[in-house]
Amino acid sequence: MSTSNRRSFRLAATIVGLAVVGAGCSAVGGSSRSLSFAGPDDGAQFNAETIETLSFEARDDGEPEEATVEDLIVLLDGADVTTDAERDGVELVYAPQDLEDGERTVAFAQRPPADDDAEGDEAEGDSEPAAAEPEVLETWTVMVHTTPPDIEVTSPDGAVIAGEPLTVAGTTEPGATVGFADQDTTAGDDGSFELHLDSTPEGALALTATDVAGNTTIDEFALVTVPSRVEIDEVRTVHVSFWGWAGGLREPIMQMIDDGKINAVQLDLKDEGGQIGYDSEIPLAQEIGASQGIFDLDAAVAELHERDVAVVGRIVAFADPILVNWAWENDQRDWVIQLPDGSAPYTGSYAGFSNYTHPDVLAYNIDVAQEAAAAGVDHILWDYIRRPDGGLDNMLVPGLEGTPEAAIVDFARQADERLAGYGIQHGASVYGIAADRPTQIGQDIPAMSEHLDYVAPMIYPSHWGPGEYGVADPNRQPYDIVQATLEVWQEATEGTRARVVPWLEDTNYRAWDRPQQVREQIRGARDLGIDEWMMWDPNVNYTTGAYESRD
Repeated sequence: MSTSNRRSFRLAATIVGLAVVGAGCSAVGGSSRSLSFAGPDDGAQFNAETIETLSFEARDDGEPEEATVEDLIVLLDGADVTTDAERDGVELVYAPQDLEDGERTVAFAQRPPADDDAEGDEAEGDSEPAAAEPEVLETWTVMVHTTPPDIEVTSPDGAVIAGEPLTVAGTTEPGATVGFADQDTTAGDDGSFELHLDSTPEGALALTATDVAGNTTIDEFALVTVPSRVEIDEVRTVHVSFWGWAGGLREPIMQMIDDGKINAVQLDLKDEGGQIGYDSEIPLAQEIGASQGIFDLDAAVAELHERDVAVVGRIVAFADPILVNWAWENDQRDWVIQLPDGSAPYTGSYAGFSNYTHPDVLAYNIDVAQEAAAAGVDHILWDYIRRPDGGLDNMLVPGLEGTPEAAIVDFARQADERLAGYGIQHGASVYGIAADRPTQIGQDIPAMSEHLDYVAPMIYPSHWGPGEYGVADPNRQPYDIVQATLEVWQEATEGTRARVVPWLEDTNYRAWDRPQQVREQIRGARDLGIDEWMMWDPNVNYTTGAYESRD
């Protein structure tokens, strides 16, 4: 771009009394003066970098002893800015570098002569005469655009698959060029753009936007990448422990997958003992000895995803004896639910229950969930997301303000916020009685359901006493008890974000016909419109013939 040119002309003027003849320039004794002007091409555009080269010059190239520009002024958009210019007698230079964006007009003009007669008239009491206008000698119009473009990325708004093609969408300045590496696109008239990348970069996406004036912005956007992902609309899964997956119980599970009987595997990540089954890189998990390395999480996710099966990662939240024992011995006792006098950890029927209100305890559990989500786990399923059962008078919860139910809801909210970027679902295993007895274990189901994708009530027929929900013998009436309890659960979650995915049982506990028990539970849920379930057997030994192939 050419930024300057010089135009010159010779001005001649003679004295006729006090009148000035010519282009507003005065001369003495018939002498002449020659003014030349230099500046950018008319209509030239300047950005944040080229604005430093912008300059306007006026020079008197006449006879040395008479050459002068003392009577010239500089106008910016009609306002006198001569004080911002530099003058050395024969040359006047205006080099602005802080002009506001937009169309700007710069002119050199001759200062109007003083009018002695006007001053006399004013002294005699006449009204003030109109001020004489300076006579413009040269004008330039330039376009100034120094503000770099903003970039807003609207997609992706969640986790992306590493190594796969990626479409990045967002908005910037209309007409700007948006690029990454050697790929770019041009934003439309509304500023929207879509950039199609051959492969998803790791860690961060550094986008460059260059507007039509040449201003450039480089903005880095964090990417959450996962190795793979499987999405399913309805969950049909069985529980698998660390040892079940690592040992000989895994093969029957894989056969259920191949036969189309389940579309997900609920794989323990952190269990009731506080153990993390895979090699965790979380510093606290390593420090307290929770990371066990019993199975390879990355390999498990890859193998299940290869079969188009989702991984539901179960995390036992607050029943955590490993964390409790470490905290108690390392002067972090407010991490622990205690006896009323604070003399020892509260156990009840547990080996140790961590404090569901303490920020570090909450963060530790959510860290495990985030680590699993980054490894490609498709769902996080919280368990023991509650207070320990028993009377509140029998336990001390340091830092508890308000009710246990409110504290548990707040944990669900925090987990939901921190997992949002991973594009996964998360649910919670909850007591079957919690829908209508929330204070018994601190689970306010309608409030929790605002922060969860599903709730998984444990409605095992063998666990209900005679007469519960009007069912005479729940263990021998699996269809009836499932129907009765799920009606209550559907009512409790109505209008919330969460759906109901029940925990059913495939156990020999008090069961007289195990395959029939399983089928009747599944039928009871399906007849209420719930074609989802999680099946529980602590021994990971399932009655495979009881399950219907869905292929």
